[in-house]
Amino acid sequence: MRVSVPNIPSAILNASKAPQISLEFAIDRVATFLSLGDAVVLTGAGVSVDSGIRAYRGKDGRYMNPNYKPIFFHELVENSPRGHLSRQRYWSRSYMGYRPVLRAQPNPTHYAISALLHTSHLKSIITQNVDGLHLKARSLGVEDDDPRILQLHGSLHQVHCRKHHLESRLLFQTRIATANPRWKALSDQVEYTGNQLRTNPDGDIEIPGVRFDDFVIPPCKACLQEGKTDDVMKPSVIFFGESIPPIVRDQSFAHVDNCERLLVVGTTLATYSAYRLVRHAVDANKPVLLLNVGPTRADGLKGVEKVEFPSGDVLRGAARVLTANDSDSVVKQMLSSGVVTPPPDSDDYTLPRSTA
Repeated sequence: MRVSVPNIPSAILNASKAPQISLEFAIDRVATFLSLGDAVVLTGAGVSVDSGIRAYRGKDGRYMNPNYKPIFFHELVENSPRGHLSRQRYWSRSYMGYRPVLRAQPNPTHYAISALLHTSHLKSIITQNVDGLHLKARSLGVEDDDPRILQLHGSLHQVHCRKHHLESRLLFQTRIATANPRWKALSDQVEYTGNQLRTNPDGDIEIPGVRFDDFVIPPCKACLQEGKTDDVMKPSVIFFGESIPPIVRDQSFAHVDNCERLLVVGTTLATYSAYRLVRHAVDANKPVLLLNVGPTRADGLKGVEKVEFPSGDVLRGAARVLTANDSDSVVKQMLSSGVVTPPPDSDDYTLPRSTA
């Protein structure tokens, strides 16, 4: 099976850079766009960078780590020794990488979007991110539901088997630790020393020189209660090469259908599931505004306007303009909240010595 990682057309990547604009201009343009309300926002990995979670692509739209090789859906679920090895590779790395994602906190962009949702300037959020930070910005748990937040690509915070028996990721992490004391010790050592591993947006990390072929994947507990064994476990996220469930696809289109304008923040729109929503809005003659640093797949698309500026200060500034006469203490708290802890620019990190 031939499956590739989605990319942006080279003609867009090689196009001339957008002219520089001021922060004041960017704030005014976004505030004006949202001032009529009835808008939906579509967010991507760039939104979570200030929370310490790396985006896949840099400011030039190209992969920040060209050697990164994600596990594809068909590799993860393949019922063979090779498939089992792929699952061992994935779960060993994801076990190590989950703590930083769970610990991550919303940044000013998340809180500004949450404030605009609270004041009804935004009707809903469609996010490609699987980190749950939009939920945290609403003071919800990462496993909670909010009908106004659609997680287009799922959530890292739940796990399921092939029968779709759901299990809390925290509980699954505990079962992994029990079954793999060596990996628990390595994870604890990373936590103790404060070493920062390179965490990708999907919660996967890179662990050079560490064996994973002895990693034990706990089987589904619900299946065991039914007298069956299934260790083909996966987080409830959409992998490369996997289709979005029809119900989620239909919900994403419905969100766009039920709004008058679409704001797109922090995404290159390289994945078709997101890009088609922009095309859907354009085909319906709805205004689309991109707020992103670097090229996107929708650059040059007729009916799409672009503001090239980091989202944090722009969205917080726009939200403050739009809520200037709002005395709601919740809004004021949101617009003064948020961490700014981007990952280091360097790819270098130190992994504690392993006995593997």
